[in-house]
Amino acid sequence: MADSVGGIRVGPYAELVFDSEGDADREAEAAVARMEATDLLVFAHGWNSDRSTSTRLYDRFFAPFPGLVGSGVRLGYVGVVWPSIRFADEPIPDFDAPAPGLLADPATAEAAAAGGGSGTAPDPGTALGPGTRAALGAFWPGRRAELDRVAELLERREESAAAFIEFGALVRELAGVNAVPTAAAPPVPAVFTQDVLEVCRDLAAALAAAGAPPGTEAPPGTDAPPGADAAAGREPGVGDGLRPLWKGAKELLRQATYYQMKKRAGVVGERGLGPVLAGLAARRPALRVHLLGHSFGARVVSFSLRAVPDGARYVKSLTLFQGAFSHYAFADRLPHDQGRGGALGGLQRRVDGPVVACHSPHDTSLKIFYPLASRMAGDSAGLLGFDARWGAIGHDGVRAVPGAPRLSLDAALREGVPATGCVSVDTGSVVRRGGAPSGAHSDICHEELARLVVTAGRMGR
Repeated sequence: MADSVGGIRVGPYAELVFDSEGDADREAEAAVARMEATDLLVFAHGWNSDRSTSTRLYDRFFAPFPGLVGSGVRLGYVGVVWPSIRFADEPIPDFDAPAPGLLADPATAEAAAAGGGSGTAPDPGTALGPGTRAALGAFWPGRRAELDRVAELLERREESAAAFIEFGALVRELAGVNAVPTAAAPPVPAVFTQDVLEVCRDLAAALAAAGAPPGTEAPPGTDAPPGADAAAGREPGVGDGLRPLWKGAKELLRQATYYQMKKRAGVVGERGLGPVLAGLAARRPALRVHLLGHSFGARVVSFSLRAVPDGARYVKSLTLFQGAFSHYAFADRLPHDQGRGGALGGLQRRVDGPVVACHSPHDTSLKIFYPLASRMAGDSAGLLGFDARWGAIGHDGVRAVPGAPRLSLDAALREGVPATGCVSVDTGSVVRRGGAPSGAHSDICHEELARLVVTAGRMGR
């Protein structure tokens, strides 16, 4: 089958394209249905700045598979494309050149590095570069006026509480959250309900704790290394005025996109990908489907299990890379609330094979920032005081599922993984590269991980 988007070196390859409501592109769906394959690898990307980024991810990740599978296996490759966003300061190893500043336009960063004149020059740690600005416009269509004002506030970095209050209101509006809880509305993360100055102060501290990405430099006139404020227990902005807190404001904008993507990923999985695969399986009952997902794409493929009919056996494996959803998702009972289960409690039983959760200690995005986005309103412990309730499956694997083993990557490749049920695999031996603030979150293109997928799907030689 001809590659419809270019750049994919394996085949047959096609893309399943969904909008934010989970509606599928019917031509793409038909292209997948025509594939001559015994086994279908269905991979959903996480946050991306554009479609070309996901295409490059699929090309690189799929490349080793033809040399790994047995002679009786004919693979078909499917890339799931759904509307998400990647901020330009979240580098993908081997994809992106090092950015000169956090989300900064290179010309802006160069001017700032040269001294740029007055103290009100755009900060490379807060100014929105053109790529990120365009991505935000695509992510929130029809909100140009709000985004223009958000960009202006981030560039100007005013020493004004009123400016922060305006910024917080704009971000809440973009995220579509109601800061006033109601009985009918779902819980809103604390980042959208607490005092915006306190939120920005805590988020700026989180950035420093994550490794001081570009733009989190020490205050002028000091020789302190990046992140020294956090290491010394000093709150950003204390004694320095309000300007350093705009780094936290930038992170608040990012949290708004995370919040929106989290909801969207579940919708695309349950209402889009799941029904498409169920329909495909009904027409081709012998087809074996292997679901793969990275980051919020792991949420997409996992929520597609909700559309698997009872008794169906077409999903043969589910492999999650740095999954950006709760480590309790598959639990029948939550440790902190025995009356409730995880959002996907028990759905691992709809996989006729293993659910493999890959996690890495080098993923700063899931270690620090995912819990911030996951905290519910009403918790008074403070934004950085999160506990295990808000952990991500890509940070420490599957939790609260009895009998789910925990393996190293070497052990999983050497001895195999269980035939069914959940298993956590520490992939930190290879998933380890990447700069702040996301760490190794996107460092997933390794032959060892492709071999793990083959092992989980019983497709090897």
